[in-house]
Amino acid sequence: MSQHLGDRFSVRRRVAIIVTLGLLTGLGPFTIDMYLPAFPVLKTAWMLSDAQVQLTLSATTLGFALGQFLVGPLSDWVGRRLPLIICSALHIASSVLVALAPNVEFLTAMRLLQGLGSAGGAVVAMAMARDLFSGRPLVRMLSRLALVSGLAPIIAPVVGSSLLPLIGWRGVFWVLASYGFLVLCLIVLLTVETRPPAERTRGGMRPLLRGYSVVVRDRIFVGALLVNAFAFGGLFSYVSSSSVLFQEVFGLDVRGYGAVFAICSVGVFVGVQTGSRLAPRLGPQWVLAYSTTLLIVAAGSGLIVDFLGWGYQALVPTIFAYTFAFGASAPNNQVLALQNHRENSGVASSLLGAATQVTGSIVGPIIGLRMMTSAVPMGSAMLVCGLFASLSLWLVLQPWRLPRGLSG
Repeated sequence: MSQHLGDRFSVRRRVAIIVTLGLLTGLGPFTIDMYLPAFPVLKTAWMLSDAQVQLTLSATTLGFALGQFLVGPLSDWVGRRLPLIICSALHIASSVLVALAPNVEFLTAMRLLQGLGSAGGAVVAMAMARDLFSGRPLVRMLSRLALVSGLAPIIAPVVGSSLLPLIGWRGVFWVLASYGFLVLCLIVLLTVETRPPAERTRGGMRPLLRGYSVVVRDRIFVGALLVNAFAFGGLFSYVSSSSVLFQEVFGLDVRGYGAVFAICSVGVFVGVQTGSRLAPRLGPQWVLAYSTTLLIVAAGSGLIVDFLGWGYQALVPTIFAYTFAFGASAPNNQVLALQNHRENSGVASSLLGAATQVTGSIVGPIIGLRMMTSAVPMGSAMLVCGLFASLSLWLVLQPWRLPRGLSG
């Protein structure tokens, strides 16, 4: 395969691939987060605690993480399209079962399967991007996917808050099943196999394990993975807490809550665009230096605003700054993590995505252990995650040791 196979496609074919990979990337975040506005409804209907509701969310992120561990190496072994088809079918079936759930235990179990099913899109889309592009074209492609993966957790609750009054929380999962069906159709009709037989991993599990060994011994990969995971952990702290915080503590209705999410989603959008544009000029590692610092400043400012009792109107700008910083970091973390691992792009993508989701699945229940009466639980988790992201950058990734330019 040519190093720049994607450059051979016509503009129409490239747009079709970008749209398909974008929808694949968004499937997981939408599956995880679109029902967040229904948390108060679920708590009331089934008499659940905050921790029980958080567990339904964490089960999905855990399934999403485990699925990526499986799908990434599998896509290096058998090709990209087959795992996508299997995972999408599982997602559709589990979404239907969640919509029919009779109790929280069954819902939690099916949410785990939903996470497994949606994992294929996230990891394989990134691996396919690495198959098709390298260097600066890869940065542009990953910036588009990072924009989707960064915006989707923010936009999904906005969509959910619009749908909830119309179709109820069960209807949200019927919409997710329809989304999965659309993705399955696009996979079958529009995607090409970017991992030809000659480039697939051969010889059973040993080469796959060797691929993991190669990837995890790369300091640059490990550093980028840790920065990405902790930055997302801070974002997930906000996403998982926001429904209860803004609706029950600050008294916003469902549409007001959706409006707050819409405002913060702009931060991710602007951050991704800014981070991807600055990367060729400054180097991805130095964009991360600025963005991780902003994570700390934004989270600390949010805690101060809450302590002073200035209300949600003053809290929203600090969250906007945090989402901007996350957006700026995401494409730069991905390009640093993947640029040295073309042969093991599926493995690298799976580890990158799984670490991110595991971090989120841990953070959510921890926040849920404390009753949400202020922004302190959320803001504290965001601050801790920002601090760990910055420490990972300076102690593990060590930006001063990396070349400024982007390699192919």
